[in-house]
Amino acid sequence: MGVGHYENFPVASWLMPARLRPAVRAIYRFARTADDVADEGDAPAPQRLAELARLRAVLDRIAAGEDGGWPDLAAAVRAHALPLPLLRDLLSAFEQDVTVHRYADYDALYDYCRRSANPVGRLLLALFGVGDAESLAQSDRICTGLQLANFWQDVAVDWRKGRVYLPQRELARFGLTEAAIAAGGTDPNWPAMMRAQTAVARELLRGGASLAHRLGGRVGWELRLVVQGGLRILEAIDCSDGDVFRRRPQLALGDWLRMTARSIAMSAQA
Repeated sequence: MGVGHYENFPVASWLMPARLRPAVRAIYRFARTADDVADEGDAPAPQRLAELARLRAVLDRIAAGEDGGWPDLAAAVRAHALPLPLLRDLLSAFEQDVTVHRYADYDALYDYCRRSANPVGRLLLALFGVGDAESLAQSDRICTGLQLANFWQDVAVDWRKGRVYLPQRELARFGLTEAAIAAGGTDPNWPAMMRAQTAVARELLRGGASLAHRLGGRVGWELRLVVQGGLRILEAIDCSDGDVFRRRPQLALGDWLRMTARSIAMSAQA
């Protein structure tokens, strides 16, 4: 289990009620397709943006009562009254991925996460008919925390794509420049800088974790595991002194056992 906003998407798992699995698969397929348009292959930026515009037109046709060539997504939107603006937010973030490759500070990065990650959680809450302000806020914290964990996990991967999600202000705060990334994190200030970033993500995840108690049932267990997965990745980054260059943090069997135990402890504390 990775901690990207789609790697953590509970794609019709056994913990998800069977009646919701087709909708989850439809949302995931649309989001994954759009993300791949922005990220994968060697297509030039104008071609990527044109393809994302075609996906935006799909949503317009669904809003008009058609299926837009995506009958499964159209059926999910109508059956569960899914808010189309959330899917449009995802497309906005993917378009930004094509054109924006640096972030000045956390305000700019959070604005990106608001559109790239948070819609995923809100769409899942919509499937369960949950829309109160506190649940939405907790979901946003979890999704943004997972997105940040994925960024810190993938500093080296993103660098090779020409992207830096570490806020420029955070690098400067620790006396670093992008040369520290190019050098593979060998600067003596690198570990402290990375610990500061994992602390931000950890606080967000913990701040939203009680949503699992609010939702309860199997989806609550799903959410506990997702949160624990993100926390475990952050823990691994810290244990490596922020060295995400020589070995990308990933979850092994032992991590899953630890996550399960921690999820049970979370449930006992509810």
